[in-house]
Amino acid sequence: MNTENATKEYDLTGLRCPMPIVRLNKIMKELSPGETCVVTADDQAFCPDVEAWCNKTGNELVECETASSRFTATIRKQS
Repeated sequence: MNTENATKEYDLTGLRCPMPIVRLNKIMKELSPGETCVVTADDQAFCPDVEAWCNKTGNELVECETASSRFTATIRKQS
């Protein structure tokens, strides 16, 4: 199976810091290297938190977008 283009989507709206990152950490443990997930949250701290988390864990933050108080991060799991 080619996991390079596999994308899974998760809705973490309604969760407040630090729970979106706690849940993201669990999500990433379930993914294989090369898989991408798209995570949506409404916590104001989500984009800076996910950027710091990716820097710490070595996962790739492909992008983090904001639209109407919702934050969507695309993250690729690294090996």
